[in-house]
Amino acid sequence: MRISARAQRIEPFYVMEVAKAAGVLAREVAHTDRPMIFLNIGEPDFTAPPLVQEAAARAVRAGATQYTQATGLELLRERISGWYAQRFGVDVPARRIVVTAGASAALQLACLALIESGDEILLPDPSYPCNRHFVSAADGKAVLVPTTAEERFQLTAAKVEAAWTDKTRGVLLASPSNPTGTSIAPDELRRIHEVVAQRGGITLIDEIYLGLSHDDAFGQTALAIDDNIISINSFSKYFNMTGWRLGWLVVPEALVPVVERLAQNLFICASTVSQHAALACFEAESIAEYERRRAEFKARRDWFIPQLNALGLHVPVVPDGAFYAWADCTAVAQKLGISGSWDFAFETMKRAHVAVTPGRDFGTAETARFVRFSTASSMAHLQESVERLRAMIANPVR
Repeated sequence: MRISARAQRIEPFYVMEVAKAAGVLAREVAHTDRPMIFLNIGEPDFTAPPLVQEAAARAVRAGATQYTQATGLELLRERISGWYAQRFGVDVPARRIVVTAGASAALQLACLALIESGDEILLPDPSYPCNRHFVSAADGKAVLVPTTAEERFQLTAAKVEAAWTDKTRGVLLASPSNPTGTSIAPDELRRIHEVVAQRGGITLIDEIYLGLSHDDAFGQTALAIDDNIISINSFSKYFNMTGWRLGWLVVPEALVPVVERLAQNLFICASTVSQHAALACFEAESIAEYERRRAEFKARRDWFIPQLNALGLHVPVVPDGAFYAWADCTAVAQKLGISGSWDFAFETMKRAHVAVTPGRDFGTAETARFVRFSTASSMAHLQESVERLRAMIANPVR
């Protein structure tokens, strides 16, 4: 069977490959006194709060399970619009919001609508691997631009300007970012958008972790800049609805019918039950619960990052959002007699029974030195992980 060149361009998602290996070992040690602790997957340990679960059950009982329009329930689009006004003080009309089958579908729709074959899109290195694969799936080319800790592992206007060629179509950013948990300062983001706009390009920004910002200086939506920003968001992270597969896209008004036409053909609509459930996300009781959980994520970060640094797993930039720690494992790996984050990840998996993600997925700019820890797990799991890592580092196997 002949496989398409497009499919062959898509690299394996190594995060999931490591997760599979961790899963096999986890079954072997499940009934021991040291079961596997998973700090490798970016999934909140919280599930949808009670009002959301109840709304889903009501929708099923009422038979509200048939197709919606491709852009989503009108009431849900209005609720999302209201959230932007309440949380960020930004007017985002409901007519510019398209509800999608997760942020992944939103990214796919945006790329298919705007990228021609051969177009180049600039992304920071490191960055979330699937984002560059969405570009590739639209027959574009993702161009990774190396970033540094001094730049918060984010693109700058100067780097965008320097990397721009006659093939460049635009930028795909993420703020807060996976894997680093860092955001782009609003003033710098504005300058980046100005560089892009002056060249007739597009600014796409993945804001799926925006609700989990921990610093008011960064926790602002790019949609405040102007109506030409294209923002991707999701109910998975802040709203704790990962498996419900629901997200949204905010686009310029002229792009809505284009995205709608694509969605009609590719997805028909997002899950109707999930959409009805998501209406309850914006109730005062639910928002209060989400804010309590956001404070818990911050508390985990505030405890865990100093612990990693004390172990020699240096986190060069304190994450201001999301639930990740991007840690340089070079010194510890050398002490353990191994090379690079890939081997370090398997060492911690086998010896400490702690699953972490090696930097290999996230780019090539020194990513082999880094591992990503997810602090989406419980404080108890984080504390136990630190103790296991400390014991492993103190007793290197030669």
